[in-house]
Amino acid sequence: MNWKRILMVLAPMLALAVAWPLAAERQRQPHEIIQTAANSMTEQLRGRKEYLGENPDELYTLVNDILVPHFDIRYAGRLALGKHWKTATREQRDRFIDVFYEFLLQSYANGVLKFEEDAITVFPGEPVADENRTVVKTQMRMDDGSQVPVNYSMRRSREGWRVYDVRIEGVSYIQNYRNQFNAEIGALGIDAVIERLQAETKKAAAPTDVSG
Repeated sequence: MNWKRILMVLAPMLALAVAWPLAAERQRQPHEIIQTAANSMTEQLRGRKEYLGENPDELYTLVNDILVPHFDIRYAGRLALGKHWKTATREQRDRFIDVFYEFLLQSYANGVLKFEEDAITVFPGEPVADENRTVVKTQMRMDDGSQVPVNYSMRRSREGWRVYDVRIEGVSYIQNYRNQFNAEIGALGIDAVIERLQAETKKAAAPTDVSG
């Protein structure tokens, strides 16, 4: 199972959640945020996939405008850097967060174009011991009919619940990137990682072919 490919399809679902006023946002429960995203996906993309694929800047802007309120990118970036967060300078941290967000944004946005209606089932929230952290469980139906578990790790902030990790079949994308970055930083340094991500975001800006 190519978990990274699935993540690119699923994670944007969160990005297309309807933007609520801040006061209401603070009251929303984690599973409601994910469910709202699933319900609004089809409406947001209906009749526009081909156009957005040919106009990536508009696609990224669309996702960015609604992703930011629901994704804890700084915390996710800190987890992805792992032990290197402490040794990085403030400037390196800020540069990494910016480019890591852009990298994820573009990956998610391109994945949005592969989203299919009614592909996701969001399960009701479950009681948890930690009132500030929870996991929203979902299930995605693949083309072959198989069901893949996809769980969103979320934590409570002053602005409401925010996603910081996604696990597909038990595999964490944060852990995956942390392992990758740890080896790369150990060999080349954090600046090299930042430069690679910057190069990949430029490459990702090319128009996406959604035909077929």
